[in-house]
Amino acid sequence: MLVAQLINGLTQGSLYALIALGFVLIFGTMNLVTFAHGEVFMVGAFVGCFALTLWHLPWYAALALGMLAGWTLGFCIEKVAFRPLRAAGHMPPLLITIGLSIILRDLAVILFGAENRSVPSLFDQTFPLAGVQVSLLQIVILALVGVLIVGLHTLLQHTEIGRAMRATAQDHEAAYAMGVNVNRIFSLAFALASALGAAAGVLVGIYYNAVYPAMGVTAGLKGFAACIFGGLTSIPGAILGGLIIGVVENLTVQFIASGYRDVVAFLVMVVVLVVRPQGLLGRKLRAV
Repeated sequence: MLVAQLINGLTQGSLYALIALGFVLIFGTMNLVTFAHGEVFMVGAFVGCFALTLWHLPWYAALALGMLAGWTLGFCIEKVAFRPLRAAGHMPPLLITIGLSIILRDLAVILFGAENRSVPSLFDQTFPLAGVQVSLLQIVILALVGVLIVGLHTLLQHTEIGRAMRATAQDHEAAYAMGVNVNRIFSLAFALASALGAAAGVLVGIYYNAVYPAMGVTAGLKGFAACIFGGLTSIPGAILGGLIIGVVENLTVQFIASGYRDVVAFLVMVVVLVVRPQGLLGRKLRAV
């Protein structure tokens, strides 16, 4: 059972990591936090659900459509909530994204209803591993998350756009002076982060065979926690933080009780941050 829970934890944690990467991209590039990221996750999940159930598309088309919906929504949120208020400090954009999250969630309830919508089962095959049965779906999810992470790393480290994004993250004024279209980079970073969040939504819907309007609340909170846990601007830290939270949750279910999974996961996060405030892989800020 321990091996099964570890595999469950890694699968679930990889999805938290995918959400956390969105927070890292947005904060690292724009030095701002969005609390509508969970609802972007939810929108992606619903688009994926409709693609599978209503349009009868294959799973990879559902994933692509969900990411496209997330990309478009993230692009619009950056235009509406962040760009006009970029010079207004952190609080006004933050409050707007909280309002947008409520609007998107309530719209989903009005349009689709508050009840769960079922998602067809995919990859039902299982095979033995270390004495337990591992589902093919878990392997597919871990592989897809790995591909997305490798793709993100390649984009950031080995392309001209990635260099522009890293330069903007270091100093957007200097990047602008060197000819970088900062507005375009901000929109790209937000859209890319939202596409990753939407991809996580599609995969969560397939993994748990259900989507519902409030699903982004907990997922967004867990993704943000993983981002803080690993280090607010660290991509490896976000991945590690998401995996740890997923594993801790599932081990709590195994050895304590399912009702304590969130309590123990966040307690571990609090203890780590008390000992290491910059997160597991974050850089320690020097006092000026």
